[in-house]
Amino acid sequence: MFNRLYKKCLNLAAHKSSNFFLGLVSFIESSFFPIPPDVMIIPMVIAKKKNYLKIFFIASVFSVLGGIFGYVLGAIFFDIAMNIIEFYGYENKVISLKSSLSHGEGFLAWLSILFLAGFTPLPYKAFTIASGLISFNILIFIIVSLISRSLRFFLISYLSYKFGDLFTEFMDKHGSKWFTILGLLLILIFVIIFLILKFNA
Repeated sequence: MFNRLYKKCLNLAAHKSSNFFLGLVSFIESSFFPIPPDVMIIPMVIAKKKNYLKIFFIASVFSVLGGIFGYVLGAIFFDIAMNIIEFYGYENKVISLKSSLSHGEGFLAWLSILFLAGFTPLPYKAFTIASGLISFNILIFIIVSLISRSLRFFLISYLSYKFGDLFTEFMDKHGSKWFTILGLLLILIFVIIFLILKFNA
């Protein structure tokens, strides 16, 4: 099933209405669809290099809108939300985190996890829904989603624009690993800055 969906997304990247389908895939991937927009972004940028900023913008905006939809699913439609969370195997973590947040703990941990989910190959959809389930602050959720998704899609669009097929080969072999490492480094930098500001306050 995943292979068929993957190939379908690749075909949509070459469609005359590829921008529309990129927006659609970016939206639904943030709440339930298993194939990430990267699959469409890379071939679209390689085919139309001058449009790489437009492609990045479409993917980022609709991904965040889809994330908000995922949040609403989690906040209102509990049964549907839990079915999706269980599919990705995060139900115990969500229950544990909800308990932590109710006691005033775990906020920074979830902030970091949400950023990593938006930036790395972690299933972002599971964390958008979980954010609604645990009643995470929606404004902070939108800001973190916008930053993490925009960073991810800008890097993918720009590197596809700059290196073309070489970047495609790199993503196939090492993409998940290096995006995870970079995401962790960014989290570390944010934590250090936060601690410095806190101690100097």
